[in-house]
Amino acid sequence: MKASGPGKKAPGKHIRREESAAPAGPERIQKLLARTGVGSRREIEGWMAAGRLLVNGEIPSPGQKASPEDRFELDGKLLDTSAARDVVRRVLIYNKPEGEVTSRKDPEGRPTVFDRLPRLKDQRWIAIGRLDINTTGLVLFTTDGELANRLMHPSNEIDREYAVRVFGEVDEAMIQRLLDGVLLEDGTASFSDITPAGGKGMNQWFHVTLMEGRNREVRRLWESQGVKVSRLKRVRYGPIFLPSRLTLGKWEELDQKAVDTLSRTVGLSPVAIPQKTPGEQAVHDRQRRKSPGKSARKSGRGSWQVSDTRPPKRRS
Repeated sequence: MKASGPGKKAPGKHIRREESAAPAGPERIQKLLARTGVGSRREIEGWMAAGRLLVNGEIPSPGQKASPEDRFELDGKLLDTSAARDVVRRVLIYNKPEGEVTSRKDPEGRPTVFDRLPRLKDQRWIAIGRLDINTTGLVLFTTDGELANRLMHPSNEIDREYAVRVFGEVDEAMIQRLLDGVLLEDGTASFSDITPAGGKGMNQWFHVTLMEGRNREVRRLWESQGVKVSRLKRVRYGPIFLPSRLTLGKWEELDQKAVDTLSRTVGLSPVAIPQKTPGEQAVHDRQRRKSPGKSARKSGRGSWQVSDTRPPKRRS
């Protein structure tokens, strides 16, 4: 059976030379703006192609470079690019409950994962990947758009691990098909690892690992085999595990060592986390102690814990 341990790269993948997140000179517009957190590189490229983005009053050409001192407007609204001048790399881990969407604002008024995060003065939190409204578990947030982009980009092959409860008959042939790859509506997909994690009969738990983050990919892979996912929780993103001490709706900030590990995973040089003033630390601690909101308490299913370590692999 295929296996990929925490943070392990695909065989033969080259090791990146560490780079600084903030280049000294001009850089491609989509890269610069992505570092500020206004959107992903793909979204920004779309704005440029549609003529929605202006740089110094003009529509930019493909491949054009710029600096934070240039003037950027999106749909006539001035964009703040001050965050691109100096890299501030902070990272939060959050235990997402059911009922929250992974977007900054929701047109339907549903609670979002950003509602309970600590407020920032000069930066903004950027979600690293998404979880659908019914999936719980680990979500990473950072203030560094370049770190977020690299952790999400498929070329870096950052593995994501999920604990999943499947309702239906699961046999060895099905597991092998999911490892070999099945055709979904948006292309072929597969798990890089599937490990049994308990359960009996029609309800079984597995730990599964993906090397990408397509929309509802874990659920769609299992559903392609005629079984249903009844619980889904992300427990790891690259080298970062969801600790069992972090309850639903709670967050905590990663320390310097953990942030440096995450940075090196995608070839970025470490950046020192800014020291908080006593007042800022007091506000930070107060926000972290707040009890979970309604979305975490409304679920009638109660809490459920999944270990933050991998289950032992069965013998082939």
